[in-house]
Amino acid sequence: MSSSSSSHFASLSISDSSASDDNHLPIICKKKKEVVSTDKAPPAVGPYSQAIKANGFVFVSGVLGLIPETGELISDDVEDQTYQVLKNMGEILKAGGASYCAVVKTTIMLADLADFKKVNEIYGKYFPHAPPARSTYQAAALPLNAKIEIDCIAVL
Repeated sequence: MSSSSSSHFASLSISDSSASDDNHLPIICKKKKEVVSTDKAPPAVGPYSQAIKANGFVFVSGVLGLIPETGELISDDVEDQTYQVLKNMGEILKAGGASYCAVVKTTIMLADLADFKKVNEIYGKYFPHAPPARSTYQAAALPLNAKIEIDCIAVL
């Protein structure tokens, strides 16, 4: 094998006018984005936002079938959780100025892919016309032992 002076790797440098701490983590962000938050859906269960509005889109984080008032899963049933996920997602979309008909992409994570048909029947009720592009995966585990999690992207 001959050696060559050209590299097969590319490097990307991102400059931003933000300051950084000793770990080179940005501490001031001047990018135009808006945090979307509503108490009509459960709060994020980690260091992330329910959704972010940026560049004419609403990016909704993974939503679980939690009851907003209690933070508990609605039940252990995948159908109950699916309805609650979609209800919660609708509230977050509304808070971000969007609706189900504005959703262009979803990702569904299932604890058991055998639930695919049950979830599809419910999901189809929320997206009856021009359904969004979608990916569905089986996850080894979901937060709080949920059976389903859905995230989405909507246009404004």
